[in-house]
Amino acid sequence: MQSEPEKAALRSFEAPLWAAADKLRGNMDAAEYKHVALGLIFLKYISDRFNERRNEIVSDQTIPDSIRDELLEEKDSYTEESVFWVPEHARWEYLKENATSTKPTIGELIDMAMLDIERENPTLKGVLTKNYARPELDQTKLAEVVKLFSDLTFRDEHHGQDVLGRVYEYFLGQFAIAEGKRGGQYYTAGCVVRLLVAMIEPFKGRVYDPCCGSGGMFVQSEQFIEAHEGGRNDISIYGQESNPTTWRLAKMNLAIRGIEANLGSKWADSFHEDMHPGIKADYILANPPFNQSDWGQQKLQGDVRWQFGTPPAGNANYGWVQHIYYHLAPHGIAGFVLANGSLSSQQSGEGEIRQRLIEKDVIDCIVALPGQLFSTTQIPVCLWFVARDKSNGIVKDKKLRDRRGDVLFIDARNMGTMVTRTLKELTVDDIATIADTYHAWREKGGKYEDVPGFAKSVTLADIAAKRFVLTPGMYVDQAAQADDGEAFADKMTRLTATLKAQMERGNTLDMEIRSQLKKVGYGW
Repeated sequence: MQSEPEKAALRSFEAPLWAAADKLRGNMDAAEYKHVALGLIFLKYISDRFNERRNEIVSDQTIPDSIRDELLEEKDSYTEESVFWVPEHARWEYLKENATSTKPTIGELIDMAMLDIERENPTLKGVLTKNYARPELDQTKLAEVVKLFSDLTFRDEHHGQDVLGRVYEYFLGQFAIAEGKRGGQYYTAGCVVRLLVAMIEPFKGRVYDPCCGSGGMFVQSEQFIEAHEGGRNDISIYGQESNPTTWRLAKMNLAIRGIEANLGSKWADSFHEDMHPGIKADYILANPPFNQSDWGQQKLQGDVRWQFGTPPAGNANYGWVQHIYYHLAPHGIAGFVLANGSLSSQQSGEGEIRQRLIEKDVIDCIVALPGQLFSTTQIPVCLWFVARDKSNGIVKDKKLRDRRGDVLFIDARNMGTMVTRTLKELTVDDIATIADTYHAWREKGGKYEDVPGFAKSVTLADIAAKRFVLTPGMYVDQAAQADDGEAFADKMTRLTATLKAQMERGNTLDMEIRSQLKKVGYGW
């Protein structure tokens, strides 16, 4: 979790970055100019990291002067520290100095810089934007943006904080506003990703996300492993993303951190062009598009993934649930975000699919989340945790108990702290409370107890009695109200007297208002 100074530092990027993007807009729509803006952000980021590493070499007193100049231009000096090698004419200082160049234009220089960077760094091949010289992009405005970006510095203290994802989240919201609608894509709130990772603990094995967005799930998984003294080589990462801009961003985001991941050879739709058809993952983390309506169900009749029933044409929620379940390893665990409607919908066969999932006993835990966690949607959401085998298992060094026949419900709707007027965030303590409750429930010897108003372990028979609805509020008992020690009769006497006094005061004010209106000729 970021400290308050770190959060403030990240927020300080947002307004000037958006101002820069807005300068470029002109006659371009949001879908076009976000490519341009995000490409420049990435170029600035890797250039700053390159310079930072360069300064480390210069100031390292253990390096003999006779070889320092050689090391400064040695590619391995940078790549061994997970820093991209940036050729001389691709460095931000060079672009800034030539921002007003007319032949070649600044756009042509940036395109050449992107090509040079891809040539020197194979993991970025085909990822970077290379159309800054196109006629419709105002070169004067582009030069102004380069100068504006020059005032921003991405330093190493931001490394590992998913800065690009955070900027992308902000941009998506702003792009959607600029278009007069909410976009269908969004970046998963960081606190939600941290909660998912904390709950399923992806410590060792294959990690998969079929709709990986900017790659935040993978970044948090790696950070979890490192925080628990594991190594990044302990996990293999597989992902897929259907939006080309977002797929490129994920490649950038992971490449910056030196995280090796197989995101497929291209962007593609997980339903219609599964890039990892044979994978059986130990851990799946995902935030699928909410209530996706036009997902091409008619082309997937009889698909092998629909083990619990064909998802309705008008909503892909149960398509995602079954796609995720299909890709789980025999002892795999999945945690993913869905709209709250998935918990109770009876439309178009969704109720029957949910019933079969429950009767198969693959639902491990359901968490109701508070509202306002996402900056680009107000849809209330929940977390699903699905397991192939609830009979046993080991996570990290902890043995899991036999949980067959039970489902844990957690109602976290009252958690979270407002960080802006419209945005809420789960705190470190909130995440720990939810995750620790789940761990205590699923582990052998865990000291789990139902908590009225927060958590309850429920049998499948109890769920069946409620028509297989999974809404936590239907199962979690209400918290006991504190007794204030005042007898009921005394309390009613006091409250009635207060109400009488307030009503009398109201009558007095009514008469005063009528009197004042009469004085100016509007009384009655």
